[in-house]
This record gives sequence, structure tokens and C-alpha cells, in this order.
Amino acid sequence: MEYEAVIGLEVHVQLKTNSKMFCSCKNEYGGTQNSHVCPVCLGMPGVLPVPNQEAVTKTIQTGLMLGCHIAPRCKFDRKNYFYPDQPKNYQISQFDQPLCEGGGVPLNLFAFPKDVQNDPHVNFNKVIRLTRIHLEEDVAKSFHYDTSSGIDFNRAGTPLMEIVSEADIATPEEAFAYLTALRQILVYGGVSDADMEKGQMRCDVNISIRPKGQIEFGTKCELKNLNTISGVRRSLHSEIARQIEVVSAGGEIRQETRRWDDAKGQTFLMRIKEKAHDYRYFPDPDLLPLRTDQGLFAEAQRRVPELPQAKIKRLQSDYGVTEYQAGVLASEIAFANYFESAAQPAKNKVLIANFLLNDYLATSPDVTAIPIPPHYFTEISELVDSAKINSKQAKEVFAEMIASNKAPAVIVKEKGLEQVTDLGALEKWCDEAIVANDKSVADYKSGKLGAINALKGYVMKMSKGKANPSVIDEILIKKLTS
Repeated sequence: MEYEAVIGLEVHVQLKTNSKMFCSCKNEYGGTQNSHVCPVCLGMPGVLPVPNQEAVTKTIQTGLMLGCHIAPRCKFDRKNYFYPDQPKNYQISQFDQPLCEGGGVPLNLFAFPKDVQNDPHVNFNKVIRLTRIHLEEDVAKSFHYDTSSGIDFNRAGTPLMEIVSEADIATPEEAFAYLTALRQILVYGGVSDADMEKGQMRCDVNISIRPKGQIEFGTKCELKNLNTISGVRRSLHSEIARQIEVVSAGGEIRQETRRWDDAKGQTFLMRIKEKAHDYRYFPDPDLLPLRTDQGLFAEAQRRVPELPQAKIKRLQSDYGVTEYQAGVLASEIAFANYFESAAQPAKNKVLIANFLLNDYLATSPDVTAIPIPPHYFTEISELVDSAKINSKQAKEVFAEMIASNKAPAVIVKEKGLEQVTDLGALEKWCDEAIVANDKSVADYKSGKLGAINALKGYVMKMSKGKANPSVIDEILIKKLTS
């Protein structure tokens, strides 16, 4: 029997704020352990939480970027459970009245893994619907050693946005594309750095299988706290295979929470999954209901930026680049901004894109911190476009530019690379080439047009590589056909 997967993702995103969600403690990654704590985030008796307005605004902004309905009124709830990393023994979250509902994440070709971008069976323009986005507080971070464990409460109480998708994802590759596209939008909006290595974006995966064509869902399992996009893809491939193996052998899938061991390439049982009523939600009595239609919505709307899909189209229309080039340039907002800074004053804007995508990416995959100023790319493109250096010389200048951080014009002058465009000198060399290469001249005149390359090579040798190839070509053709 053929089976298909049904996948939904719960993505937890740490918001980029100065302070925590309900207190004034600093929201900082990498601070000295347990240095950003106070009675509120440690859950001491008698303290009162106060909502972080910036966190609320950024959650609404995220909802607007993703096409969600923003609730004019919502509330905070207590989600009760005992974990060592939650000092209050409950988490302030949102249950039945979240800030954002509906909406979706549009996928695109550039969000998918490169190894499937040419697969004709993949729907690259699918929209993954969202169920909700709600705001809550994060838990502390646990550290496990050989004989003991420790807890850093700096993270406890920091603003955490949970983005819950519908079960619209059908393959591990779609899950990869969903997370890539979602992260890109979050970074574009400045709501989070979404750095998964720092735990700023974490993912729980709900996965079930069913016979292909069946409408009813199978029993789902949850994979907890996945912290890389590629790891989500690998874990899904493994878990889908495990569930198919269990069902094919006549077994049944239990609803349970599992962990992913990336080194072993397997999922392992953590616990039998709790149901929603196990958390005993009730409205937080210390927090009043929240109104979003009294300034918060308008401020969030003002912050909505140009989103990746719109930027791809604009880069195509404004700069003449291909859709693929625009997609790669727009993959990181810092890369797109760098390109625009370099390309705006340049005559040949596509040449700027070629230098960035073909030459720079060959030297470094980091497109968020290019070590040379954008006008260097403008300058080198102008040198090529004005025929002061040829494409071969441009490669040499580019390599030196990256290595030394010197301006292209300075490098050209130091190395004596500027092309000779003096027609008198070029015609003299062309005449010498014709006299010295009788056979090539005869071959060209008999119809062997490729024979002109020997003459061009002679001129380039005489000029020590400084002759302008296109001008040489014109002069030789004119002299050989006159």
C-alpha cells in the first residue's frame, strides 16, 4: 500500500526586543548565566506581570506580513505544567483568543532545497495555511552534564511567538521550504533574527501518515525542539519511514512525543503526548484583556516592509536581472540591500549581479557581511563596461579587491592593467599581425573565420594583454575584408 505524509509545524520564534515579555529584565543572548533575572520572571510570590508593548506590536506585524486576521481583543492565559525550566510552574500564553488567526506562508522556488529545484513534480508556488500566531513567554535553558544539570533563567520570560500551521505540508521538502520562507519574512520584518543556532527559532513537528487518497488523518506523533531547517527535513524522512514500517507490519501508531537524534538519524520516544486539557488553561487573573485597535494595529501596519516575493519582482523590473538572479539576491535582505546600493549608480546593473552571484559567492557563502563597500562593485563594473579592462583582467582585479580591500581603479593602476584603446597603436599591431601570419590570413579569406583568433592572439601578445579585444576584432575584420 502507498502512504502519504500529513505534516504540520509549530514554530517558536524569539522576538527582537530590549526587555522580557512581562518584566524589564534585559532580553539578551549570551549574557552571563542567571544575570538577567528578577522576582517577576522568577515567579516570586506577589509580583505582577506587565505586557511588553513592543512584543505585542511585532506579533501583530508578523500577522500582517502573513495575511492573518488580527483580533481586536485578545487575552493571556495560564498554561499549567511542571517543568524544571519554568520557574512559575505555569507559562503565560494565549489559548482561545490569540492575537492572529488564519493567513499563510507562500512558498517559492528559492525556498526549496537545491536538489529538488528542478523536480517537475514539486509545486513551488504552494501556500501553507496558518492556524494561528500567539504570544507567550519562553522557558529557561537547561544544561545537562555527566552527573548533574544546570538551569540558566536568562531566557525565562523572554517574548516568544508561536506560529502554528495547518496540516498542509505533504513532504519533508515542503517543510524545508516553509521554514526557509517563514524565516526570510521574519528577518525582512525585523521582528526576529531567527538564528536557529542561537535558539531564536525552534520547531516542533506534527507528523502522521495515511493511505494515499484517504481523507481522514492518521495518528500523529510530535518531534520536539528541532533547531535546524535541514534537520527538520532529515527527521521527517526518518519518521515517515518509521511510521510506514510500523503500519506495514500490522502495528499501530501511538500519539507520542519523540526526539530526533541527528547523529544516529533516528527518532526516539520521549513521552506519551499530553492533550490540551492536561494543561488546565484559564485566563491569567493578573493581566487584563488586550485591545489591538487602539494604536497597536496602526503601528504594526506602519512597520510592514516590502516582502521577499514583492522584492523579487521589483529587482527584475528595476534592474533587469532574471527571476533566478532576483531570487538569490533577495534570499537575505542584507544581500538585496547591498546589491541595490551597488547597482543604483551603475550603468550596467546586470553586471553587478553577475559579479555578486558568480564571483563573490564563489569566494564566500556569507552574504550578510560582505567585507568591501558596495561602490567597489560599481567601480569594477564601470571599468569593464567602459572597456578599460577586459573580462579576464576583471577576474584578476576582483580577486585582488577581495584579498586586499583596495579599490578596483587603484588595483588597475598598480598592476598596469588598463587596456590600450589608442586606435593608432592598435592598428599598428594589427598590421604587424597580418604581415606575420600569412597562413591565418589566407585561411580567413578562404572562409575559415576561426583563423582570426591567431591574429588576435598575436596582437594580445604584442600589447602584453592590454589591447581591447572587441576593438581588435573590429580592426582585423575591416582590414581582412577590405
